[in-house]
Amino acid sequence: MEEKQHKRRVRYSGTHPKRFEEKYKEHNPEKYGDTIEKVIAKGSTPAGMHISICVNEILDFLQIQPGQKGLDATLGYGGHTKEMLKCLEGNGHIYALDIDPIESVKTEKRLRDQGFDESILTIKHMNFADIDKVAEEAGQFNFVLADLGVSSMQIDNPERGFTYKFEGPLDLRLNPEKGESAAQRMNSVSEEELIGMFVENSDEPYAYEIAAEVTKCKRIKQPIETTTQFKEAIERALAFLPEKERKEAVKKSCQRCFQALRIDVNSEFEVLYSFLDKLPDILAPGGRAAILTFHSGEDRLVKKAFKQGKKSGLYSDVAEDVIRPSAEECNRNPRARSTKMRWAVKGE
Repeated sequence: MEEKQHKRRVRYSGTHPKRFEEKYKEHNPEKYGDTIEKVIAKGSTPAGMHISICVNEILDFLQIQPGQKGLDATLGYGGHTKEMLKCLEGNGHIYALDIDPIESVKTEKRLRDQGFDESILTIKHMNFADIDKVAEEAGQFNFVLADLGVSSMQIDNPERGFTYKFEGPLDLRLNPEKGESAAQRMNSVSEEELIGMFVENSDEPYAYEIAAEVTKCKRIKQPIETTTQFKEAIERALAFLPEKERKEAVKKSCQRCFQALRIDVNSEFEVLYSFLDKLPDILAPGGRAAILTFHSGEDRLVKKAFKQGKKSGLYSDVAEDVIRPSAEECNRNPRARSTKMRWAVKGE
């Protein structure tokens, strides 16, 4: 039998790795706990990880008891799921959903390795718009959580194309195995449709200028295909702004336009509509639902659905005001700053 040669880890220049692929310590949190804690203490999220937001606030509201049945509609890194499982104390069951075929496999392995087997945790690779199908199998739930944010491990991986900060393909799909990428989508729609996308999905104030620049790139047969190309197009579109305010304007427009594209390619508003419409039916009497949102469009939809649900008698109580993460949590995890939590309780 041929002896397997030891392969040395790829070395990087400098004291800290810059490239996502080289951050071997951060990709192995169980092995390099001290490094992970140092990264988090500095207010950063370790590459390949996700720090769960509003955990205490969620658990305080859901009031999970042993023997109950729950649904985590957006599994992600599994942080919320793990804390909810602990509340069951080995008695009860949680169903968890996620459409990301890359990260959900890693999360499932991590949770199984920590002792959460099929007797207490069922993971399904499906969209949370289909919660009614899960309820057909599982019955109604005592508690439901939906965290609508994109996970940090998706943002940090350049191959996924979720951010302008890293060079990579302009993809933005939560499930890269299905549908059009953001680049394909952007280069196939008209200038008017692109303006509508930027305005409706992210309230982009420079939607006309950016859409015109993207259309120009297509016209001269240099379509935008990467995150960097899109950022550069936004920089050119905003070149008319005074230099002292241009840098910040470009940064914010990049954030908004990437968000608008992500919402579009993943049909996020349509999925959320479907989830909110089906939510009352999958909750058991007295069941509790908590939803974390990360931009005003999502929050408006949740607020409206909960308000109408209470008015029609589907919910006995809903959040009058949003719950926000503490200042301490935001300092520790800056990605928590835009978070809003809303909740609803089904009537008995």
